[in-house]
Amino acid sequence: MANTDQELAVLKAIGNNEKAAIEAVYKENFSLIQHFVVSNNGSEDDARDVFQEAMMVLYEKSKSPDFELTCQIKTYLYSVSRRLWLKKLQQSRRIESQVENFDRVVPVEEDLEEHEKLNQQYLIMRTAMGKIGEPCKSLIEAFYVHRKNMHEIAGYFGYTNADNAKNQKYKCLVRLKKLFFAQYKNA
Repeated sequence: MANTDQELAVLKAIGNNEKAAIEAVYKENFSLIQHFVVSNNGSEDDARDVFQEAMMVLYEKSKSPDFELTCQIKTYLYSVSRRLWLKKLQQSRRIESQVENFDRVVPVEEDLEEHEKLNQQYLIMRTAMGKIGEPCKSLIEAFYVHRKNMHEIAGYFGYTNADNAKNQKYKCLVRLKKLFFAQYKNA
């Protein structure tokens, strides 16, 4: 099924982290997911958690140039949410039988696996960033999170010029990579 221009525009807006588009998708789709989760041994809090995770999957996918949405956003979110909730139920052993119409969903296992893998890597990186110490942590955040250029960083951190700041950033990245991969191997 080909998506309408409006659906593609909403998907692009989600990828650009536009608040209005994200809020609109929440308003249009949350009640459906909430009904499904609550009807299948869940609470409203469970529904919020599942929907939030599904939105994160959609957000990550929308940023990928290779991703092609082959159904409506509503269908995609429902399918991802459904898989997430069924997986959670199976893990908690609260499900005795298959939910009706289980096979009539968009296959999203690969998306979920990729999301979980990225989530694990994010947690490992966050831990590594916590261990790297100062000024490396602040320098890396200034460059990658706050998008400061090397001249701004040199001035802020007191380096004599942008090249010295760049060299220091490189050394910090080497340390961060060592910390990350040491933890990654253990995970």
